[in-house]
Amino acid sequence: MTRDQIMQIIKEKNVNFFRLQFVDIFGAMKNIAMPLSQIEKALDGKIMFDGSSIEGFVRINESDMYLKPDYDTFVLLPWRERDGNNAARIICDVYKPDGTPFIGCPRNNLKRVLAEAKAMGYTMNVGTECEFFLFRRDANGVATTITDDVTGYFDVEPDDAGIDCRRKIIQTLEAMGFEIEASHHEVAEGQHEINFKYADALTAADNTVTFKWVVRSIAAEFGLHATFMPKPVFGINGSGMHTNQSLFNLDGTNAFFDEHGPLQLSKVAYKYIAGIMKNARGFAAVTNPLVNSYKRLVAGYEAPVYVAWSASNRSALIRIPASRGMGTRTEVRCPDPTCNPYLAFAMMLNSGLDGIKNDLPVPDPVNVDIFEMTASERVEAGIASLPANLHEAIMELMANPIAGEALGPHILEKYVEGKEKEWDAFRTAVTDWELKNYLSRY
Repeated sequence: MTRDQIMQIIKEKNVNFFRLQFVDIFGAMKNIAMPLSQIEKALDGKIMFDGSSIEGFVRINESDMYLKPDYDTFVLLPWRERDGNNAARIICDVYKPDGTPFIGCPRNNLKRVLAEAKAMGYTMNVGTECEFFLFRRDANGVATTITDDVTGYFDVEPDDAGIDCRRKIIQTLEAMGFEIEASHHEVAEGQHEINFKYADALTAADNTVTFKWVVRSIAAEFGLHATFMPKPVFGINGSGMHTNQSLFNLDGTNAFFDEHGPLQLSKVAYKYIAGIMKNARGFAAVTNPLVNSYKRLVAGYEAPVYVAWSASNRSALIRIPASRGMGTRTEVRCPDPTCNPYLAFAMMLNSGLDGIKNDLPVPDPVNVDIFEMTASERVEAGIASLPANLHEAIMELMANPIAGEALGPHILEKYVEGKEKEWDAFRTAVTDWELKNYLSRY
């Protein structure tokens, strides 16, 4: 996409409003809405904003920042069409006034890590599978955890009451250029999944934040609240973001595929798996960033708790889907959809490259149900567990040598600072559970 092409579309489609979008270090989408009169200025990267107002960016005495648009992310917003007038968006990188990329911008950071991988001879492809819940809103429009459907995995209407909303979400995504591969009701009541085609890591991160925005926007049109919260309801499955990832050689061949290798996986694939396993505890604070994330990561609800790999075992952290050839990939199953995908991809990529650079040996696969193993059996098999809570995950992140490499010192410092505040707020809160169990008894 070129600037001239964008201007032509703006004219032909009567685009009157234009959104410049970016994310903060915790993955929250931000935007500045521009009227038609400012579109050319926006496309030239001349729109300034106050970076000190964005969490984790800069101090108040160095607040001026610029938004540099990535023309390839320009797209019309189908649900914002009104009487022939359209709105559009474009995703931006954050730059400093001196014209250099801002190191605290998650998108810039992922670009940096991808450039380092390219220097090693690899590009990264990613496909995410974001699960979400559709809940009712109450009379005041406030989100509840009440759902209209009473169905389960792969069920159909009339039990799947969210199917019309899901259909509209798919139609909207397709109009925006997504290639939808499948959609279905998930295991829990009110839970859904829509799968779209993989892409290079940067585009996949853009697509993931766009997907979440579209889902929430369309759900609101149906009077519903869409949430990507990992564990909104106790006692049922939570929502994950299984992340399929592969490395490609610069000649376009899949670096994970070896027709003659064990399981038709290459040495590069095995070393990548080893790197992911070595660093899994150390990247969990990024892939699973909330206090609530660790309510999902418990045994018994299909969420991966144990650091192991298998060609088919879904109780392991890493699964190898059956597809081979160009489709050969690893599926890392721990991330949840509240993560910042730009940071999560950077952490997982650097973890895998750590295995390649240091020639790490991959442990034997675990092909039995790990959930059925005893604690002593897991210890004997050398199977570690993911952190049990956000505090433990933060400590592991700070102790992980690759964290500074993958996130850069600015993002790492601000990220840890924000997450420590979140944990402390949770740690000191008095919960309903405590009142229920202690107030009358003591």
